[in-house]
Amino acid sequence: MYKRWYDIDPTVSLAVSLMRNANIMTQYKCADLIVTKSKENGIDLSDNILTDAFTYVLRRWYDTDQKIAEAFEYLKCLPPNIQKEVALDLINLLQEEEVK
Repeated sequence: MYKRWYDIDPTVSLAVSLMRNANIMTQYKCADLIVTKSKENGIDLSDNILTDAFTYVLRRWYDTDQKIAEAFEYLKCLPPNIQKEVALDLINLLQEEEVK
């Protein structure tokens, strides 16, 4: 049984873990990638849905930054196969940033 939505797929789980350990500027690059890829795949969240997310208790590491929390809402809404594709793109981006 999975506790977190992103633990269902090991690739998505790895991408989230690597992103969590990255510096904030790299996390922002990842967030931009997630939102762009999500919109390319037909996911577009309205502003009030994202604002409502911040009325909840901040329990998750990505809840403390609105841009990152928004990106994770987009990622969460993607179909599992697209989530995995985006996760692979994130892993590649994170590896590129690590080399810099």
